[in-house]
Amino acid sequence: MFLLELNWLGVLAGFVVYFITGAIWFGPKTFYPAWMRAKGHDPENPPGLHGPALLFGLTAVGALVQVVALASVLWFVAEVQGPVGLLGGALAGLLLGIGFAAASSLSHRLFGGDGFRVWAIEVGGDIVGLTLAGLVVGLIG
Repeated sequence: MFLLELNWLGVLAGFVVYFITGAIWFGPKTFYPAWMRAKGHDPENPPGLHGPALLFGLTAVGALVQVVALASVLWFVAEVQGPVGLLGGALAGLLLGIGFAAASSLSHRLFGGDGFRVWAIEVGGDIVGLTLAGLVVGLIG
């Protein structure tokens, strides 16, 4: 099974980069306040959360699934054409971020009433995170 052939050090490093990118992207000094205001909430008094363990735990699981999927795509490409390297990994992450994360969530956000600005902030973090994760996975292998 190809999952056993993935470079799991690269997957782990890509996951860490993606998770840290998300933490910075949605930090209190970056996009979190604008995102909360765009959703109609006060950044200083956000709506009830489900607890930090559940919130960060499920966020981490989602990030790990995305990086494993990205690493799988890179593995299949490498099987056909050889190692993708740093730039190939970054390009794959960028394209997957735009083609899947951004494109698939657009209608969800718009039909859900969140609007374009909420969507742009959210997928901006996904695109940057997947691009950097792809860079790392492509570099490490």
